[in-house]
Amino acid sequence: MSARPLPLSPSAGAPSMARILAADAAALQQARERLLADQVVAFPTETVYGLGGNALSLAAITRIYEAKGRPSWNPLIVHVADVAAAQALVSAWPESATRLAQHFWPGPLTLVLPRAEHVPAAVSAGRSTIALRIPSHPLALRLLQVCGLPLAAPSANRSQGISPTRAEHVAASLSAADVPLILDGGPCRHGIESTVIDLSCSPPRLLRPGATPLSALRALLPDLALPDAPLGDEGGLAIDEAHPASPGMMRRHYAPRTPLSFLSEPLLDSLRALPAPRGLLTHRELPVLSAECAVLEKLPDDAAGYAADLYAALHRLDDAWPRLASLAVVPPPGADPADSAATLTDDLWLSIHDRLRRAAAPKNAKD
Repeated sequence: MSARPLPLSPSAGAPSMARILAADAAALQQARERLLADQVVAFPTETVYGLGGNALSLAAITRIYEAKGRPSWNPLIVHVADVAAAQALVSAWPESATRLAQHFWPGPLTLVLPRAEHVPAAVSAGRSTIALRIPSHPLALRLLQVCGLPLAAPSANRSQGISPTRAEHVAASLSAADVPLILDGGPCRHGIESTVIDLSCSPPRLLRPGATPLSALRALLPDLALPDAPLGDEGGLAIDEAHPASPGMMRRHYAPRTPLSFLSEPLLDSLRALPAPRGLLTHRELPVLSAECAVLEKLPDDAAGYAADLYAALHRLDDAWPRLASLAVVPPPGADPADSAATLTDDLWLSIHDRLRRAAAPKNAKD
């Protein structure tokens, strides 16, 4: 039976920004009440803001999918407060999970494991596995402890759109009717989603590169398998879109409304081929290109700094007024399709490259 929606606070007629609450004790209590009533709440993690609901409630899981417009075949990641809570949701816990949890939890690493029978299959899009992680953001951990629930929490934005790294990104993407409460924890530290590793197969396999670098994982999992397709392939990592094993594996994802394109050499000719007015995303000082663009976003030239501000920069470009006709990206380090994770100076660039490739993927009829 569906839970009855809780009244908005402080009033149903309040402007949408009023649903963004500073994360004090009163706001956490409101969030707890909503989550226990099978409602959804947006909250920050160290990666991006998540849209959370009780992972053991079919009604809450359904609300998450509906609020995001998310395809029912795209599984969710479940956030838990500690290792014991994670073990309670699986039917098997291998020694490799213990090693990874000891080194990387709390943190931006998601483990895919066999799902326990009492966990609704809908949280995993019908798969026999479940994706789990312990977030390191202090507000996310407090919320998990206060509500006492495992929280299914994909990114708090419309499906395929730019992930939110600030509370106002959530408010701009999802309606107050769908998400009446957003806990404000400030900007997200990492700025891109967690790395996802499948431990339900042998050898374990990378499903999604993310904020935990591949080199750090391989130090503990030397047999970690990579996808069959090249990591720099035009569409990103190889996937089965009809049966993805992890979130974030769709061909087009993390995408702005404004068409986004990688620049190729010669950069100026490539830029001028795009319709004006243009926005430019770059990590290098390129005055000749900047002069051709209406809006410039310069990101740091180190991988961690670039990742932390990437989605926020895409939001700023996408929200520019007057609206831009195109967005251009100066390829970051590691964006050459000939590169591999082993040759990158900092393999966090692999994750950045993956996000940008999916954001630049063209729409097709089914999108």
